[in-house]
Amino acid sequence: MTDDDVLAEFRAAEALLEGHFILSSGLRSPRYLQCARVLMDPARGSRLATALAARLPAEIRDRIAAVVSPAMGGVIAGHEMARALGVPAMFLERPEGVFELRRGFRLEPGTTVLMMEDVVTTGLSSREAIAAIARAGGETVAAAALVDRSNGTADLGVPFFPLIRLDVPTYSADSLPPELAAIPAIKPGSRAA
Repeated sequence: MTDDDVLAEFRAAEALLEGHFILSSGLRSPRYLQCARVLMDPARGSRLATALAARLPAEIRDRIAAVVSPAMGGVIAGHEMARALGVPAMFLERPEGVFELRRGFRLEPGTTVLMMEDVVTTGLSSREAIAAIARAGGETVAAAALVDRSNGTADLGVPFFPLIRLDVPTYSADSLPPELAAIPAIKPGSRAA
């Protein structure tokens, strides 16, 4: 699957949005990828995850015993990735503001994990998820995401494999370009501003 094929999937799902968006990181952007929309079609989600699984180097893919994702955005992406890899899927939640495994999910000590996200912007949530996996006894051998919109700056501390990298500008709220400042900001993501 080429980058154009991936973008076609997002466009077909009306998941590539333009406007003034407040990202989970607090940064602002003129474009937003609503992965929930692209993943609402199970066949589309399966195609994207299968394409991403095929891009993982064999030496990493063969080590993965489980896929763990942060809720909410990563749940479906992680489930589809686990299906593509033939391993169990689990997700992390933040009931008290810190990621943890719940609902009876557990990792045996040393379980090798792929941490799967929908979108990575700054890498903060990914690093928090990787730390939670370690606290639960797992070893994150790699991270993956449908979209890397960090402009290549996200350092997750493990090998990182996105399906597509998009260079989308981001701005702090106090340094918006005039065209972005002129339109109302909306927060389409899963975390409160």
